[in-house]
Amino acid sequence: MASKPSKKKDKLEQLIINTVRTLSMDAVQKANSGHPGTPMSMAPVAYTIWDKFMRFNPKNPDWPNRDRFVLSAGHASMLLYSLLHVTGYDLSLNDIKTFRQLHSKCAGHPEYGMAPGIETTTGPLGQGYATSVGMAIAEKWLAKHFNRPGHEIINYHVFALGGDGCMMEGISSEAASLAGHLGLSNLVWMYDNNHITIEGHTDLAFSEDVAARFMGYNWHVQRVGDANNLELLEEALGRAKKETEQPSLIIVDSEIGFGSPNKQDTPAAHGEPLGEDEIIKTKINYGWDPKKKFYVPSEVKDYRKQILKRGKNDEDKWNKKFSKYASKYPDLAKQFEMMENREMPESWEKCLPTFPADPKGPATRSSNGKILNAIGKDIPWLLGGAGDVGSSTKTYLDDASSFEKNAYDGRNFHFGIREAGMAAVTNGMVLSKLRAYASCYFVFSDYLKAPLRLSCLMKNPVIYIFTHDSIGLGEDGPTHQPIEHLAALRAVPNLDVIRPADANELSALWKHVMEVKDRTIALVLTRQNVPTIDRSKYAPAKGALKGAYILADCKGKPDLILIGTGSEVQLCLGAYERLTKEGIKVRVVSMPCWELFDMQSPQYQEKVLPDSVRARVSVEAGATFGWQKYVGLHDKGTAIGVDTFGESAPIADLWPEFGFTVNNVAAKARQTLKKNRKK
Repeated sequence: MASKPSKKKDKLEQLIINTVRTLSMDAVQKANSGHPGTPMSMAPVAYTIWDKFMRFNPKNPDWPNRDRFVLSAGHASMLLYSLLHVTGYDLSLNDIKTFRQLHSKCAGHPEYGMAPGIETTTGPLGQGYATSVGMAIAEKWLAKHFNRPGHEIINYHVFALGGDGCMMEGISSEAASLAGHLGLSNLVWMYDNNHITIEGHTDLAFSEDVAARFMGYNWHVQRVGDANNLELLEEALGRAKKETEQPSLIIVDSEIGFGSPNKQDTPAAHGEPLGEDEIIKTKINYGWDPKKKFYVPSEVKDYRKQILKRGKNDEDKWNKKFSKYASKYPDLAKQFEMMENREMPESWEKCLPTFPADPKGPATRSSNGKILNAIGKDIPWLLGGAGDVGSSTKTYLDDASSFEKNAYDGRNFHFGIREAGMAAVTNGMVLSKLRAYASCYFVFSDYLKAPLRLSCLMKNPVIYIFTHDSIGLGEDGPTHQPIEHLAALRAVPNLDVIRPADANELSALWKHVMEVKDRTIALVLTRQNVPTIDRSKYAPAKGALKGAYILADCKGKPDLILIGTGSEVQLCLGAYERLTKEGIKVRVVSMPCWELFDMQSPQYQEKVLPDSVRARVSVEAGATFGWQKYVGLHDKGTAIGVDTFGESAPIADLWPEFGFTVNNVAAKARQTLKKNRKK
């Protein structure tokens, strides 16, 4: 049992809690936008976690062994911003006063990188919960890989706070199921059980027994009947932190908008300002001066100094511990520092394999497996897995074991058939500085689009490995054949969509994949075999690092440019050989990554795609949407693609059915050239 606090301490605790509440109320009111109710009800819970159970240093928010706090209920962002201010992070009252305003550190929902202390972007409900599972996984792996007897440099906990909406979203269920299976005892979820959503009481749509559900997931479950009872909260969190076999869920019964005389326990407290009159009444209920706005009492300012001192002491102790560790285990320490800084060993790219010319060639999913294994031998913090299809996506690391309960040194992850959960979990792993990848069939990128979008929003260098990239996968038919997916992913900012022509292009592009620090990667790979291009005849594959390059050319200015990606580049080369024999001056451009090409200088872009050559044909087994940027659709260019759903049939029948033959590419090229010559 926790000892009963002194009256003086109890008064200070209430001052801190009410400071968090009133700052949140005032900020939402000033912005005339936001969600005040949850900060008002959950302030005691968040305070107890941060004050009693978390190690952190506000002066160094990225201290590697800090405990993590994730606000999965991201709409309650003012709860986090108020806490960050009160505990000494670089978040001023002026920042809080600009809540939800242009360029403010205090965005409408917590945005990773915008304010110190925000561990992940949250807002889409359930994402924070799911991402916290990845953070807990990372801690288990890091501790197993780096810790040595007497030298424990990693031992942190991950706390996440969510609400009814987080519990309803399916992604939370996927992640919770995985966390229970893995026995992530370093993970604690707090569930704000306030029974209110936007439309009204949760009994409109939600009546399940959450405790029973999580016990079924193999979680340690507790309940605190009053969010304001600091003693019960401390006892429950203490038990959760001592748990060694299961992740913990603490269900906390609360009253949304606590203290508001007219809006407590109503939907009105959820997503709109309380109103000036209601704020005055609520502050009076708290024993607060109703005339003061954005008020931080002197006692709370003194508390901030104590927290800053405590944080510095905690990190200083760890730094001394790490110094001793580095003296005894210099190689491991160097690994740790490279990983934390997202650096690679000098000349690491020498490990990238090259592949001999082969008219049959391997599928790019197969060559990717070989590349992945070559890199993984030298970079132990490269790890990941698939949504139950690792044997098909070829993403197993051959010399590594599986990451499982009580086997946390494994590097092969089995995410199960949980694509959305897999992506969010991988976000958490990469935010923890691992280089993690997640893999599934390309068509099922639909399932994980929301967490993938957050990867890109956070500039989080997650590696997504998608295989079975087109109608070329064959007999599984339209449900499994991606059509619009390339176009959809190319529309996402900060995402490099890479569809290589062959094994050597892919190997060259892995240099970019491993060295990028602030962009997300999507590798899009074939199921079917793809010829390995004869580089003695055509341009070296390293040109792929510029996103697009001249693969085959003519003498002088070309009459026509063929642009291909992925497995269709071979068709461009076949048409090139045929048209060249006919006396047509043709250039073939392989364009594995639009985004990288668009980053090149205008001079390079003009060299590859001269503006004066308007007769252009793109060839890609996906939707033609977007190709007008490069070929000028409805003007002078032609896009060969797939703008309908596919068919169930062997690839040998599908390619000609949809026009992916050398004959058709050559015919479309002649038509395009003829159209341009008429003009």
